[in-house]
Amino acid sequence: MNISSFDDLLLAARQQPTAQRLLLVFAGASLPADATPEQRAAFDAGHGGELAPLMCVDKTPDELISFTALVAEADQFGHPWAIVFVAALSGSATQAPSSNDAQAPLQSMVESVKSGQIGAFIPFDRSGRAVRLA
Repeated sequence: MNISSFDDLLLAARQQPTAQRLLLVFAGASLPADATPEQRAAFDAGHGGELAPLMCVDKTPDELISFTALVAEADQFGHPWAIVFVAALSGSATQAPSSNDAQAPLQSMVESVKSGQIGAFIPFDRSGRAVRLA
């Protein structure tokens, strides 16, 4: 299945033969203090910058109605996020991993985002579209 939106990901997670728990890390974009004028102009135009984790959560696919609902929930915390990175954690045929089971992998995911090691995650923009980060 080609995942081009968060809702595609939800559908795919719900169709897996083993129950899933989704790990989500919301990241904000910023510029380093020593950014060049060119970098600042690109950032102001919506390109470039650094991504830093702001908050994280784990949920089963059934706990997520849609991307719109996720955005509304995340925005209640007041962090100006730009990208949400998503990974899945598999459980058994009928039992998703618990939230406790997800804590260590979720913390590892936060550390990976901090260090720029994001290749194992699917990033989505605020519209719910999968994006490719260069």
